Amino acid sequence: MFTGIVDAVGTIVSARTTDAGRELAIESPYRDLTAGESVAVNGACLTVREPGPPFTVAAVTSTLPRTTIGEWTPGTKVNLERALRADGRLGGHMVQGHVDAVAEVVGREQSGDALLINIALPAGLAELVVALGSITVDGVSLTVNDLPAAGTVQISLVEFTRRHTTLGELRPGSRVHVEADVIAKYVQRMVAPYRSGAEIR
Repeated sequence: MFTGIVDAVGTIVSARTTDAGRELAIESPYRDLTAGESVAVNGACLTVREPGPPFTVAAVTSTLPRTTIGEWTPGTKVNLERALRADGRLGGHMVQGHVDAVAEVVGREQSGDALLINIALPAGLAELVVALGSITVDGVSLTVNDLPAAGTVQISLVEFTRRHTTLGELRPGSRVHVEADVIAKYVQRMVAPYRSGAEIR
């Protein structure tokens, strides 16, 4: 499990396609990784194969269609977070590292000291998002600032977030990983039978 509090920005130093998916080598400040531990890379939970540095991870073929990992090339910057320790602070919100979908940035606007980013959500995700609720974008735990239009979520990036993650580089047309709040998913599952009249399984 993760919290969406990015603790490093890494750089892809090599990326190659294999029969099993895609293998990546990532340069980062981490110097005490161990083989087999989990690292969220732009919000996608991946297993460390070689601790490095640079450390290597692999994304299986089923992961590639639902993420942008297949597009990453040497030089790509990625947000990193190591798995939460049992005695750690839950500074963001409960993040599984399971990317629900790839979404597209459709707006960028400076408002005072905040950068407002509008993201068009794929079908099915919008109903899991509420104003002032939580959402994960490229591995970063964020508060939903507004719902400016149907199927669109707005996030507000303060200067600290822009300096310590890759989100300040987002522009209209950028594609991002989105993970909805896991609590919202459970609530949706629980109320589904009452909305449809079907029996829960």
